[in-house]
Order: sequence, then structure tokens, then C-alpha cells
Amino acid sequence: MKQVSTLFLKIAVILIGIPILALCIFLVPNIANFSAELLPTFPLIKYFVFALFYGTAIPFYFALYQAFKLLSYIDKNKAFSDLSVRALKTIKNCAILISVFYVLGMPLFYLVAEIDDAPGIIVIGMVIIFASMVIAVFAAVLQKLLKEAIDIKSENDLTV
Repeated sequence: MKQVSTLFLKIAVILIGIPILALCIFLVPNIANFSAELLPTFPLIKYFVFALFYGTAIPFYFALYQAFKLLSYIDKNKAFSDLSVRALKTIKNCAILISVFYVLGMPLFYLVAEIDDAPGIIVIGMVIIFASMVIAVFAAVLQKLLKEAIDIKSENDLTV
């Protein structure tokens, strides 16, 4: 039963990555060109958009890879190991990095929203920031709980 649930989660991790890859390939160049047309006084805005979106895609995919590894550890009955703690720590750090990228990119969202008169663009940026921070907090809590469970397990192993 555990193999089926982890297989389902592995498929879900892959399916989460596919739309983001499609967005990076097809939508990000359009957003960059739109930003360049909207803000012709900032000639480097196009490259800033590329750096923002592709810069956040890298930690996103690295976190997905760590989640896939974590599910593999569960399949191999190594869920209560330091490898799992390290994977959760990496996921937490990636989520924080994504939030930092979008916090630094909020002036871009504000400029585009101000010129295009679309305040929903700012909301999209804020949702991404808060969602990644929620993931970071959740991963930190899981990391702490897993570390405590590993410590208790090692104490029990020593007493037997």
C-alpha cells in the first residue's frame, strides 16, 4: 500500500513540474516582451524578467527533485534518516529562496500593474511569496519533527 501512495505522490511531483516547464518555455518570453513594450524607458527590464522567472524555476525544480528523493527514501524504509532531514532542509531553503526572488521582484510587479492598470498582478506576486513561505514553514516543522523522531529512535535503539 505504501508503494502505491508514494508512486501516486511521485507522479504528482512530476505533474507539478510539467506546467511550470511549459510556462518557462512559452509564457516567460511573452511576459518579457510585454514588459519591454510596456516599459520602454527601462531597456534592461526584459532581462530582469528572464532572471526573475528563470531564477526561481531553478530552486523550484531542485525542491521537486528533493521531494522525489524523499519519496524514494520512504519507499526504501529510510524515512527516519538524516537523508530525509537533509532533503527537507533543502526544500525549506529552496522555498525561502523563491520568496526572496519574488520579494526582490515586487517592484517589477508594481510597475507593470501601475502602467497596465491591473492590480491583480501584484496579488499574483504576493500569493507566490506567501505560498512559498508556507511551504518553507511546513518543511521546517517537518524537519524538526523528523529530527526529534530520529533522536528518540536512536535513544530507544541504544537502550535495547
